[in-house]
Formats: sequence, structure tokens, C-alpha cells
Amino acid sequence: MHVFPAAPRLKRRHVLMLTGAATLTACAPHAHGGPPPAPDMHDVDRRLQLAVTQGEAPGVVCAIGHDQQVVHRAVYGRRTVTPTPETMTWDTVFDMASLTKPVITAPCVMQLWEQGRFGLDDPVSRYLPQFAAAGKSTITIRHLLTHYSGLPPDLDLTHPWQGHDAAFDLTMQAAPTQPPGSGFVYSDINFITLGFLVEKLSGMTLDAYATRFLLTPLDLRQSRFVPPATWSARIAPTQTDERGRMLRGQVNDPSARRMGGVAGHAGLFSTASDMCLYAQALLDRRAGRPSAYPLKRDTVMLMTTAGQPQGKTDLRGLGWDISTHYSSARGDRFPVGSFGHTGFTGTSLWLDPGSDSYVVILTSRLHPDGHGNVVRLRHDVATAAALALIPSRG
Repeated sequence: MHVFPAAPRLKRRHVLMLTGAATLTACAPHAHGGPPPAPDMHDVDRRLQLAVTQGEAPGVVCAIGHDQQVVHRAVYGRRTVTPTPETMTWDTVFDMASLTKPVITAPCVMQLWEQGRFGLDDPVSRYLPQFAAAGKSTITIRHLLTHYSGLPPDLDLTHPWQGHDAAFDLTMQAAPTQPPGSGFVYSDINFITLGFLVEKLSGMTLDAYATRFLLTPLDLRQSRFVPPATWSARIAPTQTDERGRMLRGQVNDPSARRMGGVAGHAGLFSTASDMCLYAQALLDRRAGRPSAYPLKRDTVMLMTTAGQPQGKTDLRGLGWDISTHYSSARGDRFPVGSFGHTGFTGTSLWLDPGSDSYVVILTSRLHPDGHGNVVRLRHDVATAAALALIPSRG
């Protein structure tokens, strides 16, 4: 394993491209002149390396932020296994899967909310009249953002529909499986609907809106829907599609893929560097520090605070997970009140405003055969990171 000396600042485009395991630690200058001791991330590195050797994922990129610095970066394993093995690199581009929901779609929705375009408790059908079909007239925008709409998890994929308009029709005709507000059901349909809402209210496609009003202000140059062919060599493939073709640069999620790669629930591709920038901007805005994050502080607080219906125990913010059975990425040491999200492809981001920390874990755990599993890895890395960053909680 190669370990790099601490550095006072990490440049935005600092890239690690190493053939073996790699770690890099950075610290801000200490108030008394010298740098503080670097947090001991050996347990994090051991767990990441174990994930690769045990086949939980072919490779992993991890970044840990604390006190406005990236304090640890690690790269292990392979980006591809087949047809030709490739070494994982820091600048690998990942299919972020459901991280699209809180990172892209929810803030786009909340920008429009800040402009007074709708109320969170307005019925969705006020803006998308077709949505009232099949008993959905009382579902609100807040229900969609918190996954308390009662809608089923996925669009029907049993017949070969294709395209944005077909997805819109299926979404509008989707029927709830339980009354809105009655229970937490994690549903892609919620955020597919929210993507359509952004398009209706803005008059722009979701990817165009997100690029102009979210990604560009944050200077996220390695994040986008439908990545160009020039990125292909750096993209981590996932698995084969229905025709046996390895997906590399095409979104893994079948509904998003049928929609052309742009959807409210999936479709974002990004890198660890960009996720660090995003996480730091979000924490900075929430803390009242200078930030390019394009929402007001009060809005960010609202999004990252439990907002589920009264009396319900599955805690969700507006787009963000706080405490549900999906919250394993919090680990055992970050408190309830921290927040984050995971992606089906093996990605995760968890943020703890109390300790001013975040953990980014990016894998392509589905490559090559769909059998990888990083649920425990997320938990263990978050726990080890929290113990290193906040020893008093041990």
C-alpha cells in the first residue's frame, strides 16, 4: 500500500492513478502552526481492501471529509474485470444510481420551491393534472420527496415500453398500494414524477436544468447525465444488459435507460472528487459558511431534517435518508440527524453536520455478474471513519 504525506490543501483536480492500493491523507494547518495529527484511517483501509479481496466489489474509491478538508482518499482494486482488467483510479466515473435523487432531483425541485412555484403540501396533480388518475389526487409533493406517497417501488417493466413520453404515461397511470402518508415505501416512481415536475415548471429537460442551475454553479465538471464517449475509458462498467452487452456509460437502471438516460430517480454519473465538492458545499451552506451551493441555508436545513408524516418512525428528509432500513451507510457512530443516501450500483454518500464530516464510497458492485454486495462495507467504513474522526464517541 502506498501512503502519501499530509498536504495542507488538496487541489480540485488532484488525481491519483496508481496500480495498487492507494491512500492519501490531507489536513488543514493547525492553529498553533503545525498540522494536527492526521486521523488514523488504517481500519478504513483494511475494510476497503477486504471488500476487494472478498469479492464484495471489484474495486472501490473512498473519500472522507472532516473540518472542511478531504482527510482521507483511498483507491483499491479494479475498475473493470472483463473483458480486459483495468486498475481502479481516483478519477473513475461511476453510475451513481439513486444518489441522483438527493444530489440532483431534490435540490432542483427545492430551487423551484424557493421561487414560490409550488407549496410542498400542494397536490402533485395541481401541476401535473394527469397524475390524479388511479387514486393519486391527494398525493403531495412532500409525499414524493419523503417516499410517503404510497406508490409502488418501480414502473412496470414487463412490457417493452421505450422513451420519455411512455414513461410519463406509465407514471401518471401508476396506482398507489396504500394511502398517502400511511407508510414509508421507497419508490423510484416518486422521483420520476419529481423529474417531470421540474420539467413542467421550468420548461427545460431535467438534465439541462440540473446542468445550468446546479452542476455549473458548483463547478462539477465530471458530473452529468449521459456521459460523452470521451469519458468511456474512465467509466466503471456495471453489468450486461438484456442483450448481453456490458453497460459502460449507459445507466444501469432499466427505467432510466428506457427513458434515454435522464430521469429523476437515476442517471447521474460522477466521480469521487465531484462528490467531495458537492458534500462540502452542502455542509458549508448548512453551517452558514460561504458556499456555492445554490439553495438557501433554511432550505438545506429543511431538506436534511426529518420531514415524514407525524408519528411515523421511518425518518426521511426531502430527498435524504435519515433513519430507515436503508440507513446502514450511517454506521454505528454517526448519530441520527446525520443524513445520506445509497445507490443500487454500489455508491453512497453520508454526511454528519455535527462533526462536519462526510463519507463517500463509490463502487461498481454489480460488475461483472451482478453479485457484489456492499451493504456491510458501507456500515463498517462509516463506523471506522467516525471512530477515527470523533474518538470521544468511542
